[in-house]
Amino acid sequence: MLTIGAFAKESRLSPKALRLYDELGLIVPARVDPFNGYRMYEPEQLERARLVGLLRRLGMPLARIRVVCDLDQTRAAAEISAYWAEVAAKHAQRADLVAFLVEQLTGKDGSMYEVHQRDLPERVLLTATRHVTADQVGGFTMELINRLAGMPALDGIHGAPFLLFHGEVSADSDGPAEFCRPVPAEMADALHEHFPDLTVRTDPAHSEAYVRLTAEQLGAAGALRAMQALGEWAGDREFTGPPRQLFYRDPRTAGKDEPVSDLAGPF
Repeated sequence: MLTIGAFAKESRLSPKALRLYDELGLIVPARVDPFNGYRMYEPEQLERARLVGLLRRLGMPLARIRVVCDLDQTRAAAEISAYWAEVAAKHAQRADLVAFLVEQLTGKDGSMYEVHQRDLPERVLLTATRHVTADQVGGFTMELINRLAGMPALDGIHGAPFLLFHGEVSADSDGPAEFCRPVPAEMADALHEHFPDLTVRTDPAHSEAYVRLTAEQLGAAGALRAMQALGEWAGDREFTGPPRQLFYRDPRTAGKDEPVSDLAGPF
């Protein structure tokens, strides 16, 4: 058996890290001396310890590392690939945000976003409001989209679910955001009985200006460019309600150049 010092040297993990991983149940010593508390490890635990160290170097959270370590090799490899795909997607979004900031600071206009207009009729909505930060809004949206999937809907863009941003949603601000699902007016009461935790209300008829976003543009920088385009279009006019984002195609399955969402402002 190996002492914690020897195990730390062989695994390239510090004793401090090993004590933390013991507390978390990630790398548990094979034996702990009942008198002096010394931790002892089996040589066979080195493979797991080295895997933990490498995954930490990737920046993987400890909770997810524990999941990976408990999988067989094939499934562990798939989980690592999935994690890195998520990291790469976030990195791409941050790179686009950096480009947007550089554009702003250097006075360059890189948006090239076209603003369109349309008229929408009065509609009945099922809604849910929640305080969410930027990293939570996607989960909140998908939760409601999945929950309400398959229920009666209006045709075309009139039936697309959307988010209303009643406050700033960012890493530090939590909205609130309101998820809205247009439903046939004659079925609103029955649907409300089936979803009693949701609110039924009316969205008045209005005109709105909107920017269409592709799957590739669906991120923080894309939303900022779209809001900038809407603001420039509005000029001295004021929008009559909070900004809204419509969803009509799943960005996970759409091609990067396919439209998936509209960012709109009522006027």
